[in-house]
Amino acid sequence: MFRFLTAGESHGPCLTIVVEGLPAGLQVEKALVDADLRRRQGGYGRGGRMKIEKDEIRFLSGVRHGKTLGSPITMQIENRDWVNWEERMNAAPVEAEMETVTRVRPGHADFTGAIKYGQDDVRNVIERSSSRETASRVAIGGLCRQFLAQFGIEIHSHVLSVVDIGYEEERALTPEGYSPQMWEAVEASPMRCASPELTEKMIARILEAKRAGDTCGGVFEVVAFGVPIGLGSYSQWDRRLSTRIGMALMSIPSTKGVEIGAGFGATRKTGSQVHDVLRRSPEGAWSHLTNNAGGIEGGISNGEPIVARVGVKPIPSLAHPLPSVDLATGENIDQSRYERSDVCVVPAAGVVGEAMLTAVLTEAMLEKYGGDSMEEMLRHYRA
Repeated sequence: MFRFLTAGESHGPCLTIVVEGLPAGLQVEKALVDADLRRRQGGYGRGGRMKIEKDEIRFLSGVRHGKTLGSPITMQIENRDWVNWEERMNAAPVEAEMETVTRVRPGHADFTGAIKYGQDDVRNVIERSSSRETASRVAIGGLCRQFLAQFGIEIHSHVLSVVDIGYEEERALTPEGYSPQMWEAVEASPMRCASPELTEKMIARILEAKRAGDTCGGVFEVVAFGVPIGLGSYSQWDRRLSTRIGMALMSIPSTKGVEIGAGFGATRKTGSQVHDVLRRSPEGAWSHLTNNAGGIEGGISNGEPIVARVGVKPIPSLAHPLPSVDLATGENIDQSRYERSDVCVVPAAGVVGEAMLTAVLTEAMLEKYGGDSMEEMLRHYRA
C-alpha cells in the first residue's frame, strides 16, 4: 500500500510529510526534490511569501546513504516565516492578547471551516486551509517522480490560459503534440507557457488585475508519458484510474474542474469523431491514431499519454476585499479581511498537479508490479 500524510500550519515551525510504501533500494536525490519545490515557488503572479521561504526538504527517516529502506519516509520543510509568528502560533498558551480574525473572505474556507469546527478565531482555519500545504505534496511528487523514472515515465505540466488569455486552437493530445523543446520553453517561461506571445499577454493580464486589486484564475494541463497499458481497473468505481486522477487533481486548492483527454469538448462531437482508432504494428506494438481518451479507456491506462486539464479559480484573498460578514457580531460588513496573497497561482498549481499525478501513478504501479525492493519490482515489470 502506498500512502502519504501531510501535517503543519502555514505559519507554524515546519511542514511534515510521511510517505509509506515505496520499495527499498530506490536511489533518491534530495536536489531533485528541492528543484520541484523551487518550481512551485516560481511563476509570475506569486506574492511576498515566496521571497521569504526558500523551500528545501530534510529527510528524517526512511532514507540511508541516498537509498530508500522500505520503511516510512519522513520529510520536513522549514517555514522561515515562523520567526515572525512564533508567539501568535505557539503551541503553548501565551499571556499576550492575540488578534482574533472574525471577518471571513468569500470563496475561502474561512466561513465553512469556522462553522464546522466551532472556531471563533478564523486564524485556526486559515493556517491549515492555506495553499502552503501544497509544498508538502510537491515534496512527495519529487520522490514519486524519481520512482516513476525507473520505469521510463515522465510527467510535465504547462499553462493553457489565464482568465481570457490562452490558446485559441485545441492542442493535439498525441505524443507528436509535445516535444522536449516545448517543455524547455515551458520551464523558461515565467508563466510556464510554451508560447512567448501568450506569456507576454498573460503577464499583462495579471498586471491589470493586480492594479485593480483583483486576482486571476486559469487552466493548466498535466501530461504523463511512458505509462504502461493496464494501470487501474473497471472492476470497481474507486479503482478506475480516471477516478483516482480526478480526485487527486480536484484536491488541489482553488481547483474547480478537471477533464481528461478531450473532456467536455468530446460532448460537442459525435462518436465517430471522438473515439480513438486502435492500431498494431508488425512488431506487435499497440498505438492509437488519436488520444481523445487522454490515455485512459474503461478506467484503465491504454499506453497513450495521460492528459488532464485543471481549471483553477481566482484565489479569494483580494487586495480590494469583497463585502462579507463579521462572525463575532453577525453584522454584514463592507470589506472582508485581506491576507497576504498571490495574484495568480496557475503556474504553481501546475507543479502541484504534476505531484498529485505522480502520486496516483506511483500507487497504481505498485499495485500492478509490486515488490518490496526496486530490484524485485523491476523484475516484475520487465516480465
